[in-house]
Amino acid sequence: MKIMEVPQFGPMFRFNDASIYWALHLLSDGRRIGRKKLAEMVGIGEGSMRRIIDTLKEWNFITVKQTGIIITKAGQAFLEQIPLRVVNVDLGGSTVGEFTQSVLVLGVSDKIHNGMQQRDAGIKVGATGCTTVVVRDGILMIPPDWNIDERSPELACLIRKETGITQNDVIIVGSADVKTLAIEAAINAAFELI
Repeated sequence: MKIMEVPQFGPMFRFNDASIYWALHLLSDGRRIGRKKLAEMVGIGEGSMRRIIDTLKEWNFITVKQTGIIITKAGQAFLEQIPLRVVNVDLGGSTVGEFTQSVLVLGVSDKIHNGMQQRDAGIKVGATGCTTVVVRDGILMIPPDWNIDERSPELACLIRKETGITQNDVIIVGSADVKTLAIEAAINAAFELI
């Protein structure tokens, strides 16, 4: 999935579609956030955040006032139409890295083979990787063959309860030694599926 096209000429962007999605997600709870704080929370520089803000403002996805940035109904609608939900799943020893971030990607389980593509998408952005979770024949699995239901039934129950994962969905857990990289890894891997 692409949110913003990168121009062929001019300065290189120091952010990506995951940065744009995360900025909108952070604003989606209705709180006003200043540009500097938002840049810090997304893990990009203020100049890059200024570029994102200008674009989102142009698209009518946000409103910028002295009291901060707030998402509009159009921005909220755009965010909700993306088949991606931020969830909290701790896979414990199944991930490598101090920080993790999980996302539930709706309706793409048929695109998952062995989870290596998602791991590589995480590594590409500088994270330690991504772990993928799917439901195969009713069994919660880390592809290709790690049976979570059998090996850790409490965790499997918690994952199902917290995320509502179905046979068609995928959970991607980005992991890194920096929180913002874990977030970027999970979203980047998800965007390669949608």
